[in-house]
Amino acid sequence: MKTILVTGGAGFIGSNFVRYLYNKYPDYRIIVLDVLTYAGNVENSPEGAFGSSRYEFWHGDVRNSDLVDTLVSQSDSVVHMAAESHVTRSIFDNRLFFDTDVLGTQSVANAVVKHCNKVERFVHISTSEVYGTAQTAKMNEEHSLNPMSPYASAKCGADRLVYSYWATYHIPAVIIRPFNNFGPYQHLEKAIPRFITSCILGEPLTIHGDGSAARDWLFVADHCEALDTVLHVDADKIVGEAINLGTGQHKSILEVAKSVLSIMQPEETKDLVEVGDRSGFGRRSVCVGEEPPEQLLRFIGDRPGQVLRHTCDAAKAKKLLAWEARTSFEEGLRQTVDWYKANRPWWRPQMWMRHIPIITASGERQVH
Repeated sequence: MKTILVTGGAGFIGSNFVRYLYNKYPDYRIIVLDVLTYAGNVENSPEGAFGSSRYEFWHGDVRNSDLVDTLVSQSDSVVHMAAESHVTRSIFDNRLFFDTDVLGTQSVANAVVKHCNKVERFVHISTSEVYGTAQTAKMNEEHSLNPMSPYASAKCGADRLVYSYWATYHIPAVIIRPFNNFGPYQHLEKAIPRFITSCILGEPLTIHGDGSAARDWLFVADHCEALDTVLHVDADKIVGEAINLGTGQHKSILEVAKSVLSIMQPEETKDLVEVGDRSGFGRRSVCVGEEPPEQLLRFIGDRPGQVLRHTCDAAKAKKLLAWEARTSFEEGLRQTVDWYKANRPWWRPQMWMRHIPIITASGERQVH
């Protein structure tokens, strides 16, 4: 029986991956460590897991080195996902991001060093945000690291920390840089679930700037399949490597908003017209359809440290893992919409956290 430790396993990507492992490998033991901040929820655990001897949940902080050491000592593989992970929230409360993302990663990496004879694989989940705005048509792993927000810089620090531990201590580390994930169980602070729930509630879809910032959108189920391969492929292929995960295509935030509107209200959105002042918060909005409930696009001030475009070069993942994203954006979005429609009790308690106050460089208070 293999034992897999997943830090942050009650969060969005973590819980999707834990459910994936739990359902696919009935002979694996899974340990989840999660501090259960606003973005983590024990209700995200696999159905029936708490009554199973092969699932173990620990409510704790990755910065607790004694606890982390105990759990790593029992594990054959460690998948480190625990992190503060929202760009806008990092502008609001940046110290927490460095504490959790850098010092938490150091705690886990130190435990892996200590138990290196047992731990076969240490998978660190980084992010494409470490790259900053794309300098090339597609971003491969050699792209320069230019983090543009406190969140991105904290994750960049953790990314390079793990690399340094591989170089110094020869730990079996693999660094994964996923591009923007979306899918079920994602917190409402993120763009796609916020758009979907705004449509459900008949509210405006709030868009930063002019909506031209573009991202490579990866459906979370495809990410889980990639991580499965990372855990089981020959270690000599991937240890010490940084590997991108993405689709190789990008869509702007405005395109994503229109896609959500099209799925949610196809008749009302076919004659969409854009107007308005896009420079200030809540100045103007775009009405779609004349009958209530109105569907709206509301343009607010651009997010500080905004990344203009991310587009993944996933050639390395294809070469080393024989992996490619299988789910189209349209299919993934439809599955995600269906999930949020069917799971209102899960997301309603998060309503008050969809918008975050920030202070801009000029000292202006905005709600994003």
